[in-house]
Amino acid sequence: MENLSGNSEIAERFGDLHPPLTAQAAIAEANRCLNCFDAPCMGACPTHIDVPRFIGKIARENLRGSALTILDANVLGASCSRACPVEVLCEGACVLHRYNKKPIEIARLQRFAMDAFHRAGGRLPLKSAEMRAEKIACIGAGPASLACAAELRQRGFAVTVFERRALPGGLNTYGVAEYKLPARASLEEIELIQALGVEFRYGVEIRTQADLDELEREFDRIFLGVGLGAARRLGIPGDEHRDVIDALEFIARYKTAHPPQVAQSVAVIGAGNTAIDAANAARRLGAENVAILYRRSERHMSAFAFEYEHAKQEGVQFQWRVIPVRIHVDASGIKSLECAQARVNEAGVLEAVEGTAFHFDCQQILYAIGQSPLLELLSSVRGIELSNGRVAVDRATGLTSNPKYFAGGDCVNGGREVVDAVADGKRAGVAVAQAFEVVHA
Repeated sequence: MENLSGNSEIAERFGDLHPPLTAQAAIAEANRCLNCFDAPCMGACPTHIDVPRFIGKIARENLRGSALTILDANVLGASCSRACPVEVLCEGACVLHRYNKKPIEIARLQRFAMDAFHRAGGRLPLKSAEMRAEKIACIGAGPASLACAAELRQRGFAVTVFERRALPGGLNTYGVAEYKLPARASLEEIELIQALGVEFRYGVEIRTQADLDELEREFDRIFLGVGLGAARRLGIPGDEHRDVIDALEFIARYKTAHPPQVAQSVAVIGAGNTAIDAANAARRLGAENVAILYRRSERHMSAFAFEYEHAKQEGVQFQWRVIPVRIHVDASGIKSLECAQARVNEAGVLEAVEGTAFHFDCQQILYAIGQSPLLELLSSVRGIELSNGRVAVDRATGLTSNPKYFAGGDCVNGGREVVDAVADGKRAGVAVAQAFEVVHA
């Protein structure tokens, strides 16, 4: 199956960053696991997958049992096996590090089990045979809403997911680099949730109080899994030019539509994981010169160290302590990005150093300097408390200050990993179900 754009060249350029294990290699790797009694790998996973248990089942060639162990904790186990920063989560906690040995390849083993489950036509099991009368709405079809919807549907609730875009999956489908998680893999996984009977309504944007009022009349509880809003722009002269592109939009275009034209020289502003994904993509799409420009030093970058090393291997350059000042254009397009050296002044504020201006020659600029919260929507929810633009919730349940609303994912945590959103969504799903059990007790 080709990527969603139908362009086989994309599939060739964006081969697996971590190719799947063969059956022989998977069994050999599974037998390296020490089956630790305290399982620090399990504690390091936000969804607390029973890692020794699923790996032990692979060693015994019980792949269906292995996959069901994973799915019991994390319904998006396949996506997380590809997209999770396991180097700082489960694999980073592996006890083999203490003995200067290579950690167990937990992610690739997880993918091995999940790939086998999909090939065999596996389905998600129900957790209750009872069909409930209560109806739940999930706003957004990203990982948090998907996890919440699956948990509730498995427990017998009627669940409807509302998504403004044409495809489900949120950043899994649109925003994670293709070489980590192809869009087709994200959608294949979501088919398991659809098969449970979760209803998806696409092209529906919930924005106003009137929209929310209508949902409140139809549904008994509402889960907010809306993620974050628009990317923050550079705010410098010239940043409205058509070749100044949001990095997430750039990634979405080549994953789900026709690949964007890539210039010979590309500047990427920002130094988070999205900036690195976009820079690597630009290289793989044919840009000869790609540089990440960041206003602070290397030690301040928010991207993981392994992502930084990967980008250097892809041929991405880095320029530190650089502030964009102006984008210079002519009739043919962008000519250069004017920058200046940055320093922290006595007040602790970053500022451009006078007399240090220089021009970075480029024809395209990608920016990844954060996203704004969806304040227009979130502020419309009556009785919901916000903190710094995020939805305030009880972290154990996802319950907001309005008892009809639960929330999770980026709109709560400000933008963390896919696995964190899944954990939020599952906790909320369990809490919603338990709330109705108390009512009926």
